[in-house]
Parts: sequence; structure tokens; C-alpha cells
Amino acid sequence: MKDIRILAIESSCDETAAAVVRNGRDVLSNVISSQIDLHTLYGGVVPELASRKHIENINPVITQALLDAGVTLAEIDAVGVTYGPGLVGALLVGVAEAKAIAYARKLPLIGVHHIEGHVCANLIEHPELEPPFLCLIVSGGHTHLAMMEDYGLFRILGRTRDDAAGEAFDKVARAIGLGYPGGPKIERAAEKGNPSAIEFPRGKVDGSPYDFSFSGMKSAVLNYLNHAAMTGETVSQEDVAASFQQAVVDVLVERAVQAAEEFGQDKLVLAGGVAANSALRRALSVACENRGIRFYHPSPVLCTDNAAMIGAAAYYHLIRGERSGWDLNAVPNLPLPG
Repeated sequence: MKDIRILAIESSCDETAAAVVRNGRDVLSNVISSQIDLHTLYGGVVPELASRKHIENINPVITQALLDAGVTLAEIDAVGVTYGPGLVGALLVGVAEAKAIAYARKLPLIGVHHIEGHVCANLIEHPELEPPFLCLIVSGGHTHLAMMEDYGLFRILGRTRDDAAGEAFDKVARAIGLGYPGGPKIERAAEKGNPSAIEFPRGKVDGSPYDFSFSGMKSAVLNYLNHAAMTGETVSQEDVAASFQQAVVDVLVERAVQAAEEFGQDKLVLAGGVAANSALRRALSVACENRGIRFYHPSPVLCTDNAAMIGAAAYYHLIRGERSGWDLNAVPNLPLPG
């Protein structure tokens, strides 16, 4: 069978990324240009600035990805691109670039769901992993429990009703003075804190055992801080971070393991930016080992937004004969395919 090389592009938020992926699992290059330093100045991602930076970065990033892979556009078999969900302006930059390259080179164009890409990051590092399997998807904008029943085909079991876990991390980090990005800063502070120091609530959604709710947990942190300010109590930044992180981890692990047992799944896949959190990975690893569940997660570089994961997902669409039309457009609220 002929090798299939896909040029993949990702620009859904504040990373401009391009990769060349061979046969869905072999990463020949993976180039990421991050905008964290820029957006840290404003305490979060500024959509207009992100879009402008993508325009500046996208051609150099693609050029570098081709150079790192040792291939030219003449050796590329298809172009894959994130078309949603994400920031509409940021997505449009990647989609327009992918369409231009595919049209000019007469290559198949494959639009990829960003979250599907995060799940497929696991396929890169675990060649034995095949669907069906249970996914816990945890990122700045999404918290889902889903069955990946086949490549690109998901069945949603549960999702957040309000804040995503990563969003809650960012908001709590700002509240306790850690700043942006919240996830890594909460994790670092938590390493020096006591996760049992403060009892924050573990939110549940009545009648929906696999849904999540993190807004109450976030509000509990704000109430704790306000009460401490009014009474003059000293607040330990590290203890708040550790206790909040533990509450989030407890909820995520409990729901995931419960779903795996109820649906008879012996494979659990962790995906999304928050999948880089070491406390979550440790807790899931222990819980899965105790129950005979095989636990999969990507390396940290493949947890954050990258184009290699988009190339992996695009491959399976391509070999099924699926193509996107030239009317492919950015869809900022794109639902997970089911």
C-alpha cells in the first residue's frame, strides 16, 4: 500500500501549527508557534490578536513543517485542517490556507473536528489502540465523556453543563492571583499545597450521571476567598490550588470510571489540553489499574493544540473516501460528530 502523507493545519485558538503525518500515525514533523506570551499580557486569549498572529505565522510554520519532514508539496497526498470548534477568526486563517494549498495542488481537502483531533493524538503514540473505546475529553472549552465507536464516529455520554474544566482552571487561577494560562500555573502551585486543606464541592447534575458542572466549584473558591478577605484570614495560594485541582480530578475520574464499568469498556482514552495535568493522569492511571482498564494518554506536547493530531484524524477520513468541498468554512460551535 502506498504511503499517504497528509499536510495538517491547526489554528483554532492561539497556536499556529502545521505537521506532516504519514499513514495516520507516523509524525514526520510537528511545528507549533505559540502565542502564550502575547496573550498573557491580557490575562487570556484576545481573539483579534490571535487571528492577526495566525496570518503572520501560518506560511512560515507550514514551510518549516515541510522542511522538517523532508518533503515538498509535490509529495503531499492530502491537506487536513481544523474547521471547528474554536475562535472563528483564527479558524478562518487555517481553513483559507488549507483550501488554497489543496486547490492549487489539486489535493483532497479534509476538514477535521478539533476535539476529534485531540482524541486521535492517542493513536499516534499507541499504535495498538483501535476503536471502540471510551474517551474523557478535557480542555479549555470542552469536557466530554464519549464513546468513539469508530474512527470519526462518537456517541456522547456526558458533557459539561456550564464551564469546561480548563475554563474553570483559568478562572480560579486568575482569582488567586496566578494569572494566565491557568492550568499549568494551578498545577505548579498545587504541588506545594495540601489537597485536603479545603473541602470544595464535587458538582453533580441530577438525572445525568455523566454530565459535569464546574461553575459551583469555581463559585465555592470565590466564596472562600471573599470570606477570607472579610475576616482577615490568610489564604494559602498553594492550598487553594491543590484543593481545587483535587476536586476537579475527583469528579473527572469518578465519572470516567463509572462510565467504563457501566458500558463494559476496558479502554479509557484521555484527551485535550487538561490531559497534560499530571495529577489527573496519576489518578486515572491508579483508578484504571485497580479495575483492569487499559489507560491511554498522549505526551504533553500532543495534549496541547497541535497539527499532528489533525493529520492523524484526517487520514481516517481520507481512506474512507470522505472529502470536504471548496465551500468548507469555519464553524466555531461545531458539535462532535456522532
